[in-house]
Amino acid sequence: MSKFPNQLALVSVVGVSAIALSVGLSERAANKAAIAAHEAAMATAQHAAVPHEAPPAETVTEAVEPAAEAAPVETVEAAPEAAAPAAAVAVVDGSTDTLDGQGDTDVMAGDDTAAPMGKIGLGRPALPEEVAAWNHDILPDGTGLPDGEGDVWTGEEVFADNCAVCHGDFAEGVDNWPKLAGGMNTLNREDPLKTVGSYWPYLSTAFDYVRRSMPFGAAQTMSDDDVYAIVAYILFSNDLVDEDFVLSKDTFFDVEMPNADGFIIDDRAETELGLFSAEPCMENCKESVEITMRAAVLDVTPDHGGDDEAAAEEAPAETEMAAAESTPADEAPVVQAAAEEAAPVATEEPAAEETAAVDPALVADGEKVFKKCKACHQVGEDAKNKVGPILNGIVGRAAGTGDDFKYSNAMIEAGEGGLVWNDETLAGYLEAPKKYIKGNKMSFAGLKKADDIAAITAYLKAHP
Repeated sequence: MSKFPNQLALVSVVGVSAIALSVGLSERAANKAAIAAHEAAMATAQHAAVPHEAPPAETVTEAVEPAAEAAPVETVEAAPEAAAPAAAVAVVDGSTDTLDGQGDTDVMAGDDTAAPMGKIGLGRPALPEEVAAWNHDILPDGTGLPDGEGDVWTGEEVFADNCAVCHGDFAEGVDNWPKLAGGMNTLNREDPLKTVGSYWPYLSTAFDYVRRSMPFGAAQTMSDDDVYAIVAYILFSNDLVDEDFVLSKDTFFDVEMPNADGFIIDDRAETELGLFSAEPCMENCKESVEITMRAAVLDVTPDHGGDDEAAAEEAPAETEMAAAESTPADEAPVVQAAAEEAAPVATEEPAAEETAAVDPALVADGEKVFKKCKACHQVGEDAKNKVGPILNGIVGRAAGTGDDFKYSNAMIEAGEGGLVWNDETLAGYLEAPKKYIKGNKMSFAGLKKADDIAAITAYLKAHP
């Protein structure tokens, strides 16, 4: 028990008053006071730590009695803690914090151990390896092309795993996602189809874009070999290279882009800028402004919410077409089984008999399934060869014998070996095209349902 209760009470009152006064000070003033106290302590005790909080009342009381003894004790206890100077660490505002328990004292003092960068004192120069990680530019002359290579068939597999969900198995585009193949000789039309094959002037642009930004949501996760392979497959899908083509730095310029000469130098700065930079006359202006045209093609980004509605709208039309047994379905990839047929080899009379026996309801179902094929194949009177051949008269025909279509060597050899398309052979091919005829162009994975295969076969029989 202290011998001086009144003095102890006085000390307590003074301590509380001091605390209240400190709380009342501005933060800036408090920091300055802390700085001054800290610097004084550093000068007298060689960086000895100065505690923020006042010692407990009991400690103060005892210090009053034997003051001479208390001072040395405190010094001896604090010295070991302050033996090593605190490390200075750069903070966000460009100053430093010694992390010695005193707060950001150096921040207020203005000391700074970090070299400031620019006007706001943030950041540092990028390291060479960091720049290289983003330096993916591939120029039209081949500058920047990495080492590596990729063939068409490897590209088909990589494309199916990484790209087909948006661009389709044959680069034909899913829904409104961009089409990468087709569109040849359409640039002079009112509604041209601009693809890698029909529009892009430089192959380097395709390689750069795929390497930099694809696959969607996982950019720059593919190896350079995979990028070469994907670009090779896109070229093959546009009939610009053969099936055995291997793309690399050495073969990059063996490819001739059809629209390489379709662009001109932009000289508008020299030829037109002056016309539009002059002072406007502001006379004889029109009294009213009217809208004379509206954008017709707005298919850049798919609207997934409309898929079901679109399918519902197409269904009635399909039923009518099936009943009439005439209207052609546009294009088709799945039946590339049929994909590799076209020229009639059997007599027309048996085909006519089979057509007459086809169930109309099954034909209607087949027309719906044929939507999976329309990106590459067509049937009907106005059908044309696309990525895959015309499928009119496919049933009863030898494989690989269609007119004006470049079949794979594997398909041609199968036809020469006696393969004729009928219910049995079509079923085997459409279930697993790659396994049924190894090395053929058909990239479609296959139809897994026997009912779908039967419906497709009936639909093809309806187009002799």
